Formats: sequence, structure tokens, C-alpha cells
Amino acid sequence: MDNFEEELTCSVCYNIFDDPRILPCSHTFCRSCLENVINSLDSLFWRLSLIRLKCPSCRNVTELSTGGVHALPINFALKSIIEKYRTEEHQSMATCPEHYRQPLNVFCLTDRKLVCGHCLTVGQHQGHPIDDPQSAYIKERETASKLLVTLSDKNFTGASSVIKALEEQMAHCKRVIQEDKQEVLTFFKKISDVLENKKQCLLASLNEVNQQASEVYAPQIEKMKQIEDEQLDLISLCSSTEQESSPLAFLEKVHAIKQRMKMLKKQQLQPVRLAVIDPRVGQVLRSEWMDTTLGEVHSKPIPIVKIYYDRDNPKSKANSILTYFVLVVIVAALLFLCLWNIDSWAPFETKHMKQWLSENLYSLAVYFCSDLHRVNGFSYVFQDFIC
Repeated sequence: MDNFEEELTCSVCYNIFDDPRILPCSHTFCRSCLENVINSLDSLFWRLSLIRLKCPSCRNVTELSTGGVHALPINFALKSIIEKYRTEEHQSMATCPEHYRQPLNVFCLTDRKLVCGHCLTVGQHQGHPIDDPQSAYIKERETASKLLVTLSDKNFTGASSVIKALEEQMAHCKRVIQEDKQEVLTFFKKISDVLENKKQCLLASLNEVNQQASEVYAPQIEKMKQIEDEQLDLISLCSSTEQESSPLAFLEKVHAIKQRMKMLKKQQLQPVRLAVIDPRVGQVLRSEWMDTTLGEVHSKPIPIVKIYYDRDNPKSKANSILTYFVLVVIVAALLFLCLWNIDSWAPFETKHMKQWLSENLYSLAVYFCSDLHRVNGFSYVFQDFIC
């Protein structure tokens, strides 16, 4: 019976069909439900064209005549079944679950439910206002229509506006985050480009110095290798000459070896020029660049790295100048001691004093003479004179 009742229920109001009207798409609805659908939808489409109806089930649009819903055909077959069903329903009326076999034939207006006579007289509904079930049904049908109108209003719960606000905030957050991501990428790309440019400049400077060192030392190494190869060749030739059995050939080979040895001995060895790389890039990075902020990196100058050989080094030149100065001071001091009246030293002239002056002056002279090996000509003359 319950399944059969579902077949007689309107899909809009979920009640037994009342004045069922059939649409061209073969779906049936209550006449009042179709009118409520047309009147309750808050749509510009329905306000402009009230003679068009969209089926609540299949959404098929039906063109209505000027008579509106009243002009739709009545589903007489369904209507007769409903009337028969209602007649049988009275015969098999539901009973009260609290009072045995008492029919639910009264509608309690306070609790809004069907009750029996015992519920009103001796039960918990005693003294409650009541109404006839059919009258209550008609009134509630009107209430259902009003509820449908109320629920159709988008602002009934306010959820739509809240959802819209939440979606706007979510979109705003995503947009801000995307902008910040782009800022991060741009910022670190700029820093990376600056650092990469500085790195390439430093490497280019070092590669240039490396090329200069190769151009200076490679030819010298090649020349010394030629001398070494000549020496090895003479060693091999001497070894083979010892096995020579012919005296004439032996003498010729020995003579040739001696001549080549003389020529080899005349070959001048390349002087080893001590090289100094200045400044050292590692020291510059640690002392000047380590505490540099990110904003100052692009303005940091690239150190000019050079290679110096012996006295080409500014530090060596400075040392040479200092050596010359100290040398002049020592010479002046010695001349002053030699020319000064020795008698003025009489009060201080002791054996220990003379020994102390002799040892310290000699040590000082030897120290500066050893430091003068990089000074041309004059240093050797002065070293021979003093040392």
C-alpha cells in the first residue's frame, strides 16, 4: 500500500494529487502546484512570459494558452484512482500507537499531528485545540505553498551571500599569494643574475691571469725540456759509444759527443722568476664581500688580479726602497762611529761593551746583506764590503 501511495503522490508537494493536470510531456502535477511554480519562481523569464511553463521533472517547456494552468487537461484516470484510494483509506484508517485500536481522526493544532479521542480526553493532548483532519490538510496545503515561496527566496538563510563573500575572499587570497610568488621569483632571479655576473667577472679575471702565466712560463719550460732532451740523448749516445769496436769510429763519436756537450754547456738556463698573484680573490671575498648586504652586491668592484714577477711586485719594490733606506742609515752610522773621537768613548770602553757592539753591528749587517740579494749590482758590492 505504501508503494501504491507513492505513485499517487505529487513530486512537487509530496501529497496525494489534488486536481491532477497532465502536461504534454506526460508528467502529472497538482493544478495548485503548477500555479505556485509559475508564481513563486523569482526569474525575469517567468515575469516576462507567464504563458510558458517548464516541467519540474524533465524541464521541458510547455506553451500555455491564455487560460493558463486551468486549460491543461485533467488526468481523469488518475483522479478516479485517487478517489477510490481515499474511500478505502477511510475504511482502513490508521490507529493510535498509544491507545489500542483508536483511530487517528483528530488533528492537534498545538502539536501539529493526528491524535485519537483518548489522547484528547485522558492523554497528553488534553485541552489542546483541535481541528478536522481534512480542514487541517487544506490549511497546511496553503502553508506548504507559502513555505515554497519563502524557501525559493535566495536570501532566506543568507547562505548565498555568505558563499559569495567566501568565494571572493578565497579568490583574493589566491591572487595575493600568486602576486607574492611572482615577487619572490623576480627578487631571487635578480639576485641570482647579479651574483652570476660577479662570478663570471671574477673567473674571467682569473682566467686572464692564468693565460698570462702560461704565456710566460710555457715557452721557458719548453726550452728547458729541449736542453733536458739533448742531455738524455747524449747519455744514450755515450752508452752506445762504449760498445763501439772500431777505434776510428769510437774516436769520432767521442769527439762529436764532446762538441755537443760544449754546446749544451753553453746553453743558458732560464732564470726562475718568482710569481706572485695579487690580490688573492679568496682573501678579497672573505674580507670585503662576506659582510656585504644583498643590496650592495651589484656595486662591489671587481678586483683587478695581476701577476707580478720578482721586483715587478709593488710589495717587493716597497721592500727594496726600505732596504735602501736602512742601508743608508747603517752606512751613516758606521761613518759617524769611525770619524767620532774615540776618546769620548773612554768611560764606556770596556771589553764587554766592544764585544757587544761588534756582535750586534755584524749581525745587523749580515741581516740586511741577506735581504739585498734582490737588489742589482750595488747590493753585491756593498755586501762584499761589509760582509
